[in-house]
Amino acid sequence: MNPPRKSDAAPIGAMTASCGFWEHLLAGELASIRSANLYRSRPIVRPLDAVHVEIVGRRFINFASNNYLGLTHHPQVIAASVHAAQCDGTGSGAAALISGYTPAHASAEQRLARWKGTASSVLLPSGYQANHAAVQTIAAVGRNRGGVRFLIDKLCHASLIDAVRASNAPFRVFPHNHLGKLRRLLETGDAGEVQVVVSESIFSMDGDSADLGGLAELRGSYEFVWLLDEAHATGIYGPNGSGLAAECGVRQFVDVQVVTLSKALGGIGGAICASAGFCEAVINHGRAFIFSTNVAPASAAAAEAAIDVIVREPQRSLRVRSHAGRVRARLGMRGDSPIIPIILGTEAAALAAASQLRDRGMLVGAVRPPTVPRGSSRLRITLSSEHDEAEVDALIDALREVQS
Repeated sequence: MNPPRKSDAAPIGAMTASCGFWEHLLAGELASIRSANLYRSRPIVRPLDAVHVEIVGRRFINFASNNYLGLTHHPQVIAASVHAAQCDGTGSGAAALISGYTPAHASAEQRLARWKGTASSVLLPSGYQANHAAVQTIAAVGRNRGGVRFLIDKLCHASLIDAVRASNAPFRVFPHNHLGKLRRLLETGDAGEVQVVVSESIFSMDGDSADLGGLAELRGSYEFVWLLDEAHATGIYGPNGSGLAAECGVRQFVDVQVVTLSKALGGIGGAICASAGFCEAVINHGRAFIFSTNVAPASAAAAEAAIDVIVREPQRSLRVRSHAGRVRARLGMRGDSPIIPIILGTEAAALAAASQLRDRGMLVGAVRPPTVPRGSSRLRITLSSEHDEAEVDALIDALREVQS
């Protein structure tokens, strides 16, 4: 194709006007977001250790991170990451199906599968991509075998919702933890259509748990595929930190488990843990896997080291659950999930409360739509095993003041 002649090229003035039009639209959109108290920005946060950060020269206790077990700074995890980077380089350089699959990746996948009690696992660059690859694979297999329909809990993470919508498969949303409605949906499924139930074990914004026992009972009565996102339970619950499904004794009923390496494991990446057949199908159908450069070898090695620490140091999960139970009890809440929501309603109220806590040297996230439904803006507090008792007590006192 020949380049345009000078006489055919758009005048510089017209190009500038076009750019100006677009920038005007952007400015209007950002002004609208700001006026609705929904504007987001990225502060530069310098980690000092697992639970303390520095922002603009000021030290804060970090109650906003998913670093539940403090493993981002564990010497064994760091050493494993450094060693892998020195041996294999800083990145994989390609998708796993091309040349981006090293011994570090293979070893980490084997360790993850043994830990989660599955036959196999597949690493991906993030939990978001792991959920997409899992849903893509189920949808592809289901379409080739009579059709597929997803049944998804209303409070599932955006990555699951986005994945189901992007699959173009029919889906229904059932009210949060409403197993009666789910049962009715299962009863109305078309003959020959693969039904897929999608849930989290610990929900990322509310910090409550799915009724895993009830879901397992349904699994015994109805034929469906069970996809369970264990992102916020893995490392904290279950024998050796292997997840809430294992703690509740229902792991054998779960067909596909999705985990992240970026929360309790302290690194970055995600994984699908399932049967050998399903993991082979992911490698062949999961577009989020096929077309992504693999997670860095250092991240794979760090994940394997983190699992070893979790198994060897069970006091970490016990401690974070103890912290969470104490905070929840003092606030009149049940459970021991380290995700503690303080629902304030409006966006302005959540921002004001977060600012009030920052004045007391505490970093807490103000979560607003579209992350949560309108009218449920909140503080999302997360605890770590590395917080000390005095910091937890100070948090309780501060939250009482915010709620008063």
